Amino acid sequence: MMVKKIHLTSLPLLFSQPALAAAPEIDMGATFGSLMLVLVLIVFLAWLLRRMKLPGVSGGDNGLQVVRQVVVGQRERIVLVQVGEEQVLVGVTPQNISMLTKLDKPLPLETRAGNGEFAQQLSKLLKK
Repeated sequence: MMVKKIHLTSLPLLFSQPALAAAPEIDMGATFGSLMLVLVLIVFLAWLLRRMKLPGVSGGDNGLQVVRQVVVGQRERIVLVQVGEEQVLVGVTPQNISMLTKLDKPLPLETRAGNGEFAQQLSKLLKK
């Protein structure tokens, strides 16, 4: 095992060097450019997902609408679904979804005033 000998004359040179180098300057232009690149990438990917029309991603009307639902158990319910011009009664459980019957005479669709009132109240609050 070799041990390097240090002369007393080189001792001031050892301690005159900083132990840690100074932190590099942050280039704000490069940081801002990188941030803009990430934001553009996020917007592009969102546009691409919307273009692909994956189920659950696009909020567009696809011809299916839940008209009414009734809870009949802890995790079970009966749902009335509007499919085009027809209405179908469906039973929903955690393990199964089954069609109960197709209604001969469709029930009238209710316009839910509560949703519109909430949207109006929210827009009023945001304008203030």
